[in-house]
Amino acid sequence: MDDYQAGSLDPNIPLLLTLGVSAGSIHEAKLGAALKDQAILIRSELPALDSDQAHALLGYIEDHDASQLPANGRDTSRRYRFRVKTAERSFLLPPRRARLPDGVESPHLSATLHSPFSPLSPVSPLYPDGLMDAQWILKHQDLVPSVLLCFYDLVSDPTLATLCDNRLKTDLNNLRGLLSQSGYKTRLAVVLFSDQDSHSVDSVQERLEAIRRACAIDAKSLFLAPSGESPDELERMAENMLTTLYGVAIEYFRDLGRHSRKKKARGVVPQPTVSPTSGTSQTLSLAGWNVRYDFKSAMFAEYRLELGNALLSFEQAYENLLGPELLEAIPSWSPRWNEARFLADVIAVRCLRCLLWNGQHSAAARRWQSHRDRIAEFVDRRGRGISNYGWKAWEARWAIVMANLIERTAIPDFTPATMNLYLQPEKNVMGERLQPWELLHHTGYWYHLAAKHLSARRNLAHAMSEDDRRPPSSSPASHVANKAFTYDTYMCPDPHDEYPLNGAGGVDHSRMIVDCLKRARSEFLKRHQFRFAAELSLECAKELALVRDWKRVVELLRSLWRDMSFRSEGWLAIAEDLSWALRSAAAAVGDADLVIAIDWELLGQNFTRRTNWHYDITRSLEGIAPKFKPSVHIEHGELLPFVSPSFVFRDEEGKAGQSTRGQLAIKSNAQQGSAPVVLKSIEIEFSGSVGRVVLQHQAGAATEPRKHGSVALSAVSLTDAAKDGAISEVENLDESNRKLTLHGNANLTLLPGQTTVFGVDIPLREAGETRAVALKLGFESEAFDLQQSLYFGSGINSSNLWYISTSSTKRVARAIPLSVRVLPRPPKLKIKAPAWKDQYYNDEPIQLEFGIVNDEADGALAKLDVDLFGEDTPVFSIEVVGQGAGDALPSSTVVNDESKLRGVSLGTIESSKALTVRLNVPPIERSNRYDLTMRVTYHLSTAPGTPILQTALLQLNVVNPFEANYDLLPRVHPDPWPSMFDYDGVNGLSGGDDDGNDGSSGSGNAAHAASTTLTNMSHKGISQAWCLVTRYASFASEDLRVVDVDIRVQTARTVRCFHTKQLGVLPPADEDRGRGRLIRPRTIVEAAFDIDARKSTLDGRSPSTLDVSFVIKWTRCHPDTSSSEVVVNTTTLPVPRFTLFGTEPRVLASVSHIPPNPPSLNKDNSSTRTPQLAVLHLIIENASAHFLTFGVSMEPSDEFAFSGPKQTTLNLLPVSRRSVTYRLLPLPRPPPPTPTPTTPSTNKALPPTPATPGGGAGGTWIKPGLVVRDKYFQKVLRVIPTEGMKLDKDGGVLIWIPPDEEEGETRSGEKVEAAE
Repeated sequence: MDDYQAGSLDPNIPLLLTLGVSAGSIHEAKLGAALKDQAILIRSELPALDSDQAHALLGYIEDHDASQLPANGRDTSRRYRFRVKTAERSFLLPPRRARLPDGVESPHLSATLHSPFSPLSPVSPLYPDGLMDAQWILKHQDLVPSVLLCFYDLVSDPTLATLCDNRLKTDLNNLRGLLSQSGYKTRLAVVLFSDQDSHSVDSVQERLEAIRRACAIDAKSLFLAPSGESPDELERMAENMLTTLYGVAIEYFRDLGRHSRKKKARGVVPQPTVSPTSGTSQTLSLAGWNVRYDFKSAMFAEYRLELGNALLSFEQAYENLLGPELLEAIPSWSPRWNEARFLADVIAVRCLRCLLWNGQHSAAARRWQSHRDRIAEFVDRRGRGISNYGWKAWEARWAIVMANLIERTAIPDFTPATMNLYLQPEKNVMGERLQPWELLHHTGYWYHLAAKHLSARRNLAHAMSEDDRRPPSSSPASHVANKAFTYDTYMCPDPHDEYPLNGAGGVDHSRMIVDCLKRARSEFLKRHQFRFAAELSLECAKELALVRDWKRVVELLRSLWRDMSFRSEGWLAIAEDLSWALRSAAAAVGDADLVIAIDWELLGQNFTRRTNWHYDITRSLEGIAPKFKPSVHIEHGELLPFVSPSFVFRDEEGKAGQSTRGQLAIKSNAQQGSAPVVLKSIEIEFSGSVGRVVLQHQAGAATEPRKHGSVALSAVSLTDAAKDGAISEVENLDESNRKLTLHGNANLTLLPGQTTVFGVDIPLREAGETRAVALKLGFESEAFDLQQSLYFGSGINSSNLWYISTSSTKRVARAIPLSVRVLPRPPKLKIKAPAWKDQYYNDEPIQLEFGIVNDEADGALAKLDVDLFGEDTPVFSIEVVGQGAGDALPSSTVVNDESKLRGVSLGTIESSKALTVRLNVPPIERSNRYDLTMRVTYHLSTAPGTPILQTALLQLNVVNPFEANYDLLPRVHPDPWPSMFDYDGVNGLSGGDDDGNDGSSGSGNAAHAASTTLTNMSHKGISQAWCLVTRYASFASEDLRVVDVDIRVQTARTVRCFHTKQLGVLPPADEDRGRGRLIRPRTIVEAAFDIDARKSTLDGRSPSTLDVSFVIKWTRCHPDTSSSEVVVNTTTLPVPRFTLFGTEPRVLASVSHIPPNPPSLNKDNSSTRTPQLAVLHLIIENASAHFLTFGVSMEPSDEFAFSGPKQTTLNLLPVSRRSVTYRLLPLPRPPPPTPTPTTPSTNKALPPTPATPGGGAGGTWIKPGLVVRDKYFQKVLRVIPTEGMKLDKDGGVLIWIPPDEEEGETRSGEKVEAAE
């Protein structure tokens, strides 16, 4: 677009000119000398503002200049669009009426003067019959503002306000008068900067209204900027102001468009100021004036962003311009011909912009092609044809215009992120059969098209004859005239300037072509069109080579040559062309490494043989003098090798410690007649224990191969360089040291077309897969060194042939002949666990012993790896018996549920010897199952390079040896409750120590004996007694001995607890059985503990929790340790949390028995015996702070007689308890059947035991009819039984009456427990 006149193709944006603020850059009108003398000076007499607020507002306006905004209709973020220019206090406007030039007299006094941009004015270059030029377009874009925005200060000082306001009015009226005299309709707007803040602006409203009326300013064009505005408020004010002014500017261009349409509607050709008299000149026809009016209307509509109306007017002007009355009537030799073509291009470009703005992309592509075809037909028919460089220059320019329009439009669907190559057509044309070029492609397509036309332009320019290239001064007049009708020079130089005869100057076609190709390549790369981008790079390099810019050629093609996909896809012709072009450039700049690499690739027969080329790699650097000896490294895949290597193992399987046979075949595909390539070394890399095989070049009879035809076969002897080295420690045998490196000598001369085969014996060491991975070819000459890496794979190792001799081969029928499977050497070292158990238990240290037995014929240098897998794996340690006594034992590390220990040295285990390893595991708290893996890696002294592995997998089961259930049964505390109404007790409460030893617990008889004393000293609250009954069972797989059982009690700080074990929990120690109780698997044992609890104060009435743990100390009957000391293990079982000291009333029942007296003789010598009595105590506890009343009644029964209140009322004070006593005499009758006792917690029958009432012979259960009722709530309270009592199935209380016989009496010391 640079070839078009400035501004002719720019988008139309209203011009906003600011006046009154000092600025660094001042707008100067671009007027010619003739117009500058007639220009109108618009000047303000007041000084320019220099305040921070004025500069901030002006800066914001300038930052929102829309000159570079995308020209598309999707950008709705802006409510206004202005082209902003700045002037301090004056600027020039072009004259509205041009004066007559000197020497020209008006034919009559009433002659009308016209605009200097009109063809009616003699000073215009369009006079008398021109259509339109770029000066009129620049007039509205850069010379005449649509809005003049003036900045002034508004002084608030009362003494100066009137004076300043008058000066401001005078200056504004002066500006308005100058604008009116100029004839332009520029809108005037004013910004006043007040020195008052926004809270005081109401006081200046009258002054603003007076200024507005005095200067005839529109209310929408006067703005006030108070002082002290924040940047955000100032920006908001500027946004609103510019939005308002944009509406004013739209009205300005709407008036101009209306005026243009009125002129066209007159249908009259205006008369020029002076009629043309020279030659055959004539004025512009009516059709020409209609084109002007349509063009103006379209331009003004474009200013208003009415792109639909603008497109209609542009199309109408375009059709009239190319109609028979205008362009068809203009002779091609006339300057008006090129002016008309220029106007057609401008109209077409603006039509394209309107279509792109409205999103009509396919229509824009069609419109571009339509203008190109129509102008081509017109130029070919009426002009100088389309077979000259001028037409190709226009085609290139037209393609660049389209690319620039797409870039300026910034279509969102064309961003590189979308990866769109072209846009889909609009809905209204989807049904049509569109050609590919009728779709809108990205800008790379258009730049590439321009490059093609520029190349054709250069070819046509270079095809011109020498006579046409001579300047006019050295050519005859007839030839000059003939040349003027031969070549189209529209917007391009004449032939002698296009391609001068002397070669100096002229048009730099290569630079323009390279510039377009680079832009196109960039766009194709952004959209991952790598092949197209590579093609453009090659074209660009050829253009640079024409101008011998070798450095840029190397920079452009180096990465493409290394990374291009032409080789793998088979485009070898392109690869060859690129390689020769890059080699020429690299040789010219002295890039020795690149030259060597290219020559190494071009040796292959895949490329066309060039005549007169040496094809000798040793002569690659002829004519190049590098400073240092080059060393080139070529990685796999960087270029096509001229050799085809393959490797084959003869056997599919092998064993560690043995050798296997392999063959390396290298076929040279060098050009026929090329010089032999003598390699320095060949290195084969393997995976597995075999590291690499290195073949060194050695010429001589010893290494001379057997040859037959095109095959050369050599048997290479390999030696291990580290074979004599001794390995004494296993720790030194890491991965790098275990890699085997073998060396051999052979003749490494590669002849063109010859296959060289090397046979090698490779020792196998480790089990697994050994595979030939890569090949390195080393070449060395006096001039340079080269090394190429090749990977064995399906593409390179295409031959599965095994060479039996030079004349016979066989095919290896394996899928992967590159690899051999190495079987492990069977280990004879054994891992034994003689004392392994199926179960180990929680809370005991686990000691596992293993025996490492060496059944090998030689000594073994071994190391041990241990892995323990499972949840919450512990840290263990390893002890090697007999080694490192006194040293710290190595411990494992835990990572992600895996505890592992690596590299425990076992030293050398001699043949037929054993070593004991002890694994120590600390006590484990939770039951779990672990997987134990033990790996012993050892090396025999006779084969230190071959590792042997022995593995043992074991399962470690850790279980809980015991499980238990629990019952907390209530008991009657013997101590009385303290009274809140006892004066001495209240005083004792205040002196008690509530903080000392709270929540502690004691055990044993001593603690129980001292409980009363300690409690009285420190705790004065209510007390309760309980019995915790535990039933524990052994879940072990063997007999265990329980040494001791106990409980740990933890309560709140305000409660003190003591506990004692009941007699008979454990049997006494015995010399034969040992201490404790022998527990067999699945055996249930019961233990009971008495708990005494007391609160610290009477004020604490909230319930308290009781946290108890059941502790079992036990040992194994047959310990696994060799030590004589028996290890006592402690297992702690959690007990469910219980709640003590509830706030609800509680009724307890306890019973005691009065034994019968001995029999006595009566008077009649008969003996009588006093019957046994049962004393029933009913205790009611009131732990609340309320006065409660209870009714107690005892119903008569035929089972017993009783003495005591049959019906009574008990009044209980707060925090108190009372008791009622009954004496029960069982009546003689057969005992009833024993009811089945139940427990509230499990509701299951309890089996009778010797310690349980009812278990012996005789005796009976009686059921007293006790009823306790809360008289306030009329609620019956449940009676809770204690020792010697139980509940029946109906919730009543049963009392056990022992038999009268002596053998049936209850044993002394035994306690009777009943379920609650």
